[in-house]
Amino acid sequence: MKTGSVRLGVDIGGTFTDVVLEKAGAQFSTKVLTTYAAPENAIIEGMHQVCAKAGVSPGQIDQIIHGTTLATNALIERRGAKTALITTQGFRDVIEMRTESRFEQYDLNLTLPEPLLPRQMRFTVAERVNAKGEVMIALDRAEVDAVVDRIAQAGFESVAVGLIHSYLNPAHERLIRDVLAEKLPAVAVSLSSEVSPQMREYERFNTVVANAYIKPLMASYLGRLEDRLRSEGVACRIFLMHSGGGIISIQNAADFPVRLVESGPAGGAVFAAHIAARYGLDKVLSFDMGGTTAKICLIKNQTPKTSRVFEVARTYRFKKGSGMPISIPVIDMVEIGAGGGSLAHVDSLRQIRVGPESAGSEPGPACYGRGGDRPAVTDADLVLGKLDAKNFAGGAFTLDYGASVYALTDDIGDSLDMHPSEAAFGVAEVVDENMANAARVHAVENGEDLSDYTMIAFGGAAPLHAGRLCEKLGVNRLIVPPGAGVGSAIGFLRAPFSFEANRSVYMKLSDFNAGLIRALLTELRDEATGFVRTCDAVSPIQAEFKVYMRYVGQGWEIPIQLTEAQAMAPDAATFLARFEEDYAKLFARTVAGLDVEITVWSVNATTPPEQVARVAQHSGGKPAAAQGLQSVFDAAIGRFVDCQKIARSALQPGDSLTGPGVIFEDETTIILPSSRDAICQPDGCIDISVKPGA
Repeated sequence: MKTGSVRLGVDIGGTFTDVVLEKAGAQFSTKVLTTYAAPENAIIEGMHQVCAKAGVSPGQIDQIIHGTTLATNALIERRGAKTALITTQGFRDVIEMRTESRFEQYDLNLTLPEPLLPRQMRFTVAERVNAKGEVMIALDRAEVDAVVDRIAQAGFESVAVGLIHSYLNPAHERLIRDVLAEKLPAVAVSLSSEVSPQMREYERFNTVVANAYIKPLMASYLGRLEDRLRSEGVACRIFLMHSGGGIISIQNAADFPVRLVESGPAGGAVFAAHIAARYGLDKVLSFDMGGTTAKICLIKNQTPKTSRVFEVARTYRFKKGSGMPISIPVIDMVEIGAGGGSLAHVDSLRQIRVGPESAGSEPGPACYGRGGDRPAVTDADLVLGKLDAKNFAGGAFTLDYGASVYALTDDIGDSLDMHPSEAAFGVAEVVDENMANAARVHAVENGEDLSDYTMIAFGGAAPLHAGRLCEKLGVNRLIVPPGAGVGSAIGFLRAPFSFEANRSVYMKLSDFNAGLIRALLTELRDEATGFVRTCDAVSPIQAEFKVYMRYVGQGWEIPIQLTEAQAMAPDAATFLARFEEDYAKLFARTVAGLDVEITVWSVNATTPPEQVARVAQHSGGKPAAAQGLQSVFDAAIGRFVDCQKIARSALQPGDSLTGPGVIFEDETTIILPSSRDAICQPDGCIDISVKPGA
């Protein structure tokens, strides 16, 4: 973008829509309640607010980057289009049979999640491509015509096409698309060979079905958004944040909406990686807590960890294996139902439970005064003194303390014979322990020790809980950056244009074919670069190469990063050395005598990352002048304590604050536990660390 450009980042969350405008290095932000029926309304309202703050008109905006939970919510709530699946004869029930694994091994009444499409919405054709991409049974055009006629009679709005081994030979899928385009031009079509050209038919079929299921909904929303923005005088291009941490065009987003499923959280991880680069931190735990969920991500060497499969809409309290697997490039994070709007209740064992159900913004927590009568995490935070009822969201509205007390008493206190503040303490501790446990498990699964990590916290609710989370995890340093309350939206403005192309081509190292590999990776690089060029026609583009490898006989692969030189001049010995190096890091050993195989090849094309200037950090400074006292419950010592209270805007670089303390701003509040000290760094970050001797 040109110097002095005006850019807008918009993140639609489950409770709030965050809007950030960046002009000449200055940022102007706001939070407005998400409008579920028409999400674009909240965007327009927020845009006008930040434009007024910045003194610009909507017509002066040069670029809009948008992330949304709309795709995720449509999958969770089953609000997608009437969708059909066309698949290979004999594979009609793949998305219902799943992998036959039991994610809760000892539950005798285990209920598997229902597939997105019931059996009567799944159609088959007699065709077969083998695992080498060779046609064994040719596809009969007349049979396709008959199936499409049945789909037309049933009135389907969208069609997913997923044939066996089509990632190696997509000819049959393309023929079906041609017939659909000829007979049903108004119906949306998604091909698995384009959406997710990877092995494992359950994940691939599920991904193409999910893409087709939300495609009409997202196309309609993106079209309405463009029209509304144009009517407000906005003439610039609109881009979307995708799950892999980059930006794609609005047209690509409409074609592959499944890539938007984790777009908001991905923006948060990019934001945290940017802060990590400013501070030269190689091990960071990103903690993003909003109104509906909390997201935890490991960031090493200023780069978020990525994956090619993740789950959405888990049905067993976000238990791994209980959701719909989506096979696309994604930033790897753990997500749990623990946000400010997460609802608390007492279960049959008389234990306090929090989430995953959320009050969202309609009606919201009880204290919002919008009709909610059940206790949420925000209600507990208010009763524990973490929030100022008269200065919530910059004074946008007043919180109802009495409503929080009533809800906590009615749903928790009366059942467990607890005082309202004790019930609030219970709710807060449960949600904090849920998040801490999720972080521990995620770290162990990735072979990491969190005591070596620095936490970066953002999202409207994260700074309220991050200090306590650090105490539970043994994390000694916490950084809360400026704009933490709207961190994901800021992350959108830091993200590069990027697109990852991947494909499954099975190859053992003993059958290494350097010419085939070079041609395949070149083709993938050209494909990914083509997508990026639709967004940015002038910037240089760099390619990142990755292969997924495993020992023969193993069920899952590990990602292996390659340099461009290693990818373009492939050598079996180099591939093996890189695999053994990364395998040993994960499992502390290698396996002698076993052949190694490659299953997936990947190239990510991206514009160069933004250059980040290192911060000259303060290690000590003068005490900040408190602006009063606020009584806050300190969970570590189990009682209310008087905290020094200060506006974040009043802090100057080098100012320090000794815990307990409260640092408040429009979008969030930082709670400084008794065990921590804080210092304001030159870039405005609040740097929190353990007190000496604590």
